Amino acid sequence: MIHHEGIHHVSLIVTDIERAKAFYTDLIGLQEIQRPAFDFPGAWFAVGSGGQQLHLLVHDGETKRSRGIDSRDGHFAIRVTDFDATIAWLTECGIEHRHNRNSITGFAQIFLLDPDRNIIELNAAR
Repeated sequence: MIHHEGIHHVSLIVTDIERAKAFYTDLIGLQEIQRPAFDFPGAWFAVGSGGQQLHLLVHDGETKRSRGIDSRDGHFAIRVTDFDATIAWLTECGIEHRHNRNSITGFAQIFLLDPDRNIIELNAAR
């Protein structure tokens, strides 16, 4: 049996590292952290205070999604503290999103796409 402590990191493929870094710092509010000197471009971010991380990787062979926001597709989730303020911020920034305050999951959910069409979930306790 495997004992879990939580998500350590999620890696996403991006096409433009500077654009992706701006999205995750300026819009989502993540803090960039030190990354080892790999032989390929990327960036690492701290997510919350529990040690979880987001890793962005530049890779020429990435696939593109042609669909819009589909919560059944691969994604990662970040817990937010204020659901309504998050929706207001996304709307103010002109970011397309879907939200479900009464999700069957038991927590309120917001789904959006990053600039490379990776699906991001922002969720909050109800």
